[in-house]
Amino acid sequence: MGAPSIAPGSGAASPAGAAPLAVYTDIVDTDPGPGIALLEAAGFRVEVAGSDDPDVIAGLAAEAEALLIGYSPITAALLDRLPRLRIVATQSVGVDMVDLEACKARGITVANLPASATEEVASHALALSLALVRGLHTFDRSSRSGEWNAGIADLSRPSTLTVGVLGLGRIGRAFASFAGSVYGEVLGYDPIDFEVPGVRRLSLDEVLAQSDIVSLHLPLTAETHHLLDASRLAQMRPGARIVNVSRGALIDPAALVAALDRGAISGAGLDVFETEPPEAGDPLWQHERVLATPHAAYLSPQSLLDYVVHQAENVVQFAQTGRPVTPFG
Repeated sequence: MGAPSIAPGSGAASPAGAAPLAVYTDIVDTDPGPGIALLEAAGFRVEVAGSDDPDVIAGLAAEAEALLIGYSPITAALLDRLPRLRIVATQSVGVDMVDLEACKARGITVANLPASATEEVASHALALSLALVRGLHTFDRSSRSGEWNAGIADLSRPSTLTVGVLGLGRIGRAFASFAGSVYGEVLGYDPIDFEVPGVRRLSLDEVLAQSDIVSLHLPLTAETHHLLDASRLAQMRPGARIVNVSRGALIDPAALVAALDRGAISGAGLDVFETEPPEAGDPLWQHERVLATPHAAYLSPQSLLDYVVHQAENVVQFAQTGRPVTPFG
């Protein structure tokens, strides 16, 4: 196959007949091999930076027309060093690492992966919620320390509980479907008004006030940063639980630690933290009421392959048609 004709953007395109360059930045948990094969079959030259350092990326990708990223920050300053860039393809649902306004101003398309690990992330959230409800983290710690039967103070019957789902995109809807088969009622909040079968839609404040478990499935934006702060945590039912598999910065960590310390929140199942990995001594990471996993909700052999393949497919289709398979926004 000949070199693809990348869709026009704000910078100069590759010279006629020259193969366009696609560059992988940081590699997170995945083998980029299948994606590289797809790109090369479509006529791209491919390089792998293996780094999120902007100097490393700019040095290798100065002529790149496509960036395939993990969690590399794509800032306006970096974009200024990549004059040929046409598309940034993420390997996640979230795009908070990308300066979207800077991309828009430069005519650069952003593509994300909204569905590659829906089942994995939704089931991980359900598992965290059930572990909290049944006290699995407490039992594990106490039994290993010699307390064989530590009591049932924090245990609940799932069918008596109400679950609140904040964010009803693909993952939130999948979690709501799973939760509906286990819990007594499912409430939902989303800034966009649409109906979800089995979910009673309420305002954010109403969901917080009426839920025994709150599971977060929102993107991280300026509006959702520290969405659960001290005031909103105080709105929740005494002894409620929180699950977060989206972005750590949706929750104010200091406020959550304080709520856990006084028992206002009885437990939190967290797959994401504001700083990853958490710093040594992080009080939230180490808290006895926190069940923590290392940003692993999306992991399975199937999802890891899907991430790589679908990311590359976004770049290939953009080169061929001017529109990626799953454009963001």
